[in-house]
Amino acid sequence: MARSSGSSAGVIVAGLTAAALAVIGFFAYQASAAQDRAGKPSTGKTAAPSPGTSDGKNRTPAEKDTALPTSSGQGHRIVYALKRQRVWLVGKDGKVTRTYEVFPSTVAPEPGTYKVTSRASHVTGSDGVPIENVVRFASVDGVTIGFSAALDGSTPTPDASRKTGGIREKREDGEALWLHAPIGTRVVVMR
Repeated sequence: MARSSGSSAGVIVAGLTAAALAVIGFFAYQASAAQDRAGKPSTGKTAAPSPGTSDGKNRTPAEKDTALPTSSGQGHRIVYALKRQRVWLVGKDGKVTRTYEVFPSTVAPEPGTYKVTSRASHVTGSDGVPIENVVRFASVDGVTIGFSAALDGSTPTPDASRKTGGIREKREDGEALWLHAPIGTRVVVMR
């Protein structure tokens, strides 16, 4: 005796419903884990305001390297300096909450102001390495540009023969940026 098409459709709908509930459960778990991480104190380097003028006078070479670039805007934002290979997380009050070194890939965004367009908690990078805390903000010639941290903590030298746009961070820095940068957060890219 042949099965009716109604019961086959019911099985399909039940399967899709179960899959949807599993996805919702996963995202609920991720949101809960992100809230748990938000309560942890920062363990990264922070840039204290430096005495001296905005043009860098009276600053040591180390302070000049970690000082927030002038003309990077106002308010809550991420500042990324291409040549210095450094990121600053800036709060609403304009104060730096964290600064750290990053390890860019072969494709870089042009200087300018962008916004965080998408995020992913865990994916596989274009180099095949599992990554976390992915925060995307630009695209150059079809190559997506974004910050991420490798699960294994690696910051490899990019393969010059491949066009990739990941800006690798250490895991603790990637987590701090993830918590700082919901979709729509400004990303200021400077030379």
